[in-house]
Amino acid sequence: MDSQFSDFIVYADESGDHGMISIDSQYPVFVLVFCVIRKTDYINSIVPAMQRFKFKFWGHDSVILHEREIRRGEGDFAILRTDRGLRERFFSDLNALVESAPMTLFSLTVDKKRLDNNYPNSPLNPYETGLIFCMDWLRTILTEQGEHGKSVTVIFESRGRREDANLESQFRDIARNESWLKAQERRSGDDYGDDFSLFDFQPVFVPKAGNCPGLQLADLIARPIGLSHLRPNQPNRAWNIIKTKPGDHQCFPRP
Repeated sequence: MDSQFSDFIVYADESGDHGMISIDSQYPVFVLVFCVIRKTDYINSIVPAMQRFKFKFWGHDSVILHEREIRRGEGDFAILRTDRGLRERFFSDLNALVESAPMTLFSLTVDKKRLDNNYPNSPLNPYETGLIFCMDWLRTILTEQGEHGKSVTVIFESRGRREDANLESQFRDIARNESWLKAQERRSGDDYGDDFSLFDFQPVFVPKAGNCPGLQLADLIARPIGLSHLRPNQPNRAWNIIKTKPGDHQCFPRP
């Protein structure tokens, strides 16, 4: 890879609504996940595996894997509602796709009810909170890999001009060590040495129609993480696979 670019690519996705005005009682969490992948693994392993998966079940690769549509059997996934054998093969292969993907996973699950109770006056919203945690974990692993000074791309799914602009602003504040949390550290005299400016972090926003394999992988991962927090005793095959991957998964605020 070119020396100015990191050897790693990051794909981010979320599960749940990051708003705090009306909290969904059925899913009162917000999950942000970062999939950190070595570019050679993405090129040689993940992308070909996803293409093979799509060709096997649809005969073409224009289908976009979307966890919500898969779960509901909608759109291209309506085939899963009528053939039990096909459905079983599909999910077996889908689990194998995630299980075989070489990647490091970082996620923060924000318990919105607990956040509202514990930090009622905090200006941080769940998305910014998740972004701070995930970028700090990312900074740590990139430091361990000797990536200082390199350009690191974090890919997000585009949500519209206004939302993208707001997220980019939050992202760049963190990357410049100018986040609200960093300002609090300075005021209190604390310095945790978490210098994000050692990297050239760059956000890129891609529409769902772009059919990006990395974003589809992140989309498959986010909701099972949230369900593992909400229903820890419920069988969750996807979470059992996810938690074997290197990385870290935390909940905020802690119980």
